[in-house]
Amino acid sequence: MLAKFINYTMIGGKKATAQKMVYRTFDVIEKKFHQDPMAVFDAALHNVGPTVEVKSRRIGGAAYQVPREVRGERRVALACRWMINASRAKKGRPMHEKLAEELLAASKNEGNAIKKKLDMHRMADANKAFAHFSW
Repeated sequence: MLAKFINYTMIGGKKATAQKMVYRTFDVIEKKFHQDPMAVFDAALHNVGPTVEVKSRRIGGAAYQVPREVRGERRVALACRWMINASRAKKGRPMHEKLAEELLAASKNEGNAIKKKLDMHRMADANKAFAHFSW
């Protein structure tokens, strides 16, 4: 999972830079916040991963937002992407510090990545009347 996360953080094919940044993030979590980085990482991935999403489906000229279950691979991919994008959206500090804060917040069910997940769940819940269109 960590190797996959490093690949998601990579920009422009610079894997060594991405590895350095993720390992620095883990050092920040360990030294500054005195927690096990792998436990925080696993908890964050588990908490941010969505269980349902909406897919657009065109039926009879109208487009419906149909709620669907999220597969395991896509759940991990979305969780990683949301955490990285939430970290990149913050300004003013090095990326490893922003990512460390986002991972800690996500492990406690807080932060922008968790907000994104809750928005997606809310959207699926609002459109559950169209669940019978999923086949």
